[in-house]
Amino acid sequence: MDGYIKRSIENKLNQLAKAFPVIMITGSRQVGKTTLLNNIQKKEIDKLNYISLDNLSIRTLAIEEPEMFLERYKPPLIIDEFQYAPDLLSYIKIIVDEKRKEHLENNEIQATGLYYLTGSQVFHTMKSISESLAGRVGILELYPLSNREIEKKEEEIFLPIYEKLEKKERVRRIEVDELYGKILKGNYPELYSNPNIEPRDFFETYIKTYIERDIRELINVKDEIKFLKFIESVAVRTGQELNINDISNSIEINNMTAQSWLSILVSSGLVYLLQPYSNNNIARIVKRPKIYFMDTGLACFLAGYMDSITLEKSAFNGAIFETYVITEIIKSFANSGLDSRKYLYYYRDNNGKEIDLIIIYNNKIYPLEIKKSYNPGKQAIKNFDVTKKFGLEIGNGGVICLTKDIFPLDKNNNLIPIELL
Repeated sequence: MDGYIKRSIENKLNQLAKAFPVIMITGSRQVGKTTLLNNIQKKEIDKLNYISLDNLSIRTLAIEEPEMFLERYKPPLIIDEFQYAPDLLSYIKIIVDEKRKEHLENNEIQATGLYYLTGSQVFHTMKSISESLAGRVGILELYPLSNREIEKKEEEIFLPIYEKLEKKERVRRIEVDELYGKILKGNYPELYSNPNIEPRDFFETYIKTYIERDIRELINVKDEIKFLKFIESVAVRTGQELNINDISNSIEINNMTAQSWLSILVSSGLVYLLQPYSNNNIARIVKRPKIYFMDTGLACFLAGYMDSITLEKSAFNGAIFETYVITEIIKSFANSGLDSRKYLYYYRDNNGKEIDLIIIYNNKIYPLEIKKSYNPGKQAIKNFDVTKKFGLEIGNGGVICLTKDIFPLDKNNNLIPIELL
């Protein structure tokens, strides 16, 4: 497919399609869900059929005559924007179970990779999908492009293990001004496949479409302007602890409304809540999550930044740099088919000790700090000792920063070049 950037998640998608009858791909608008599936479709010997419920007449048929809809559009079938007809689930379940039964009698009958569902309003459908298709559905979450996808490098989950970092292929090294240009541009695929589109034009249209097509169904029309102000208020707080009172007071809405609107941003994949780490061995921790916009370009647009020089010199520069690093690591897990919420945390206690990111993987702790600096020094890892109280084995950690080379801070921790994300 011309202009297509290979997605790292393809490998996991192909694996799940051989194991499950239904695949659900979630993600916010314009992250490339349909393009990904169309690219998979192009490679298939038995072509996948494609239908979009954005088409009003097709949507009406799916809602009013679901059996006729599924009779007309045969599997293997991509159903785009599936959330518009969630009642299809029970009919898909019947077909899936029949196919499974037939497969037991005749191995040549396909019982996997039957339906590929995509949706940008997953807050409507995820619970019903999990309940109706338990054991029958593989779920993947797609985010905007990772930098390794843009640079056409192999991607795996990020772990700061020294031996892995030594062998890992780096992305192209760029200077700080170009890095902030990349952060300002963001990672939506359209910005890389269409050289004629300006990021600001893209984001203007994106927000307008998001509010008109997704949010209008969920909140009162009269609240749309306030909802835009709410998104902007969240964007300027990326990389900070979530303070609902602060956000609601800034735009004059109540806390319940703010919580409801935040859940929409989280469920639609625009915003990610990084939870604080806790277990029975530690106490006196801060319990509020940290909030991150999943695309730095969209966050910068909403926060009002128009050029990379102003952005780099602003008070926003540290938070957006941290957001960039955190979201790249989140994407590395999601692109491997892993739910990052089970592995990624931050730490802060009531004594003011904080660790930017803690990766818990295979019962090991990997602590990380994030610094916009070339040589942060050992002071940056001064709080890593708190991990000794967690009761888990401690692996390598370090500081992700602007250093050119991996450099040891002590026997367990290193300065880590940002090019190794």
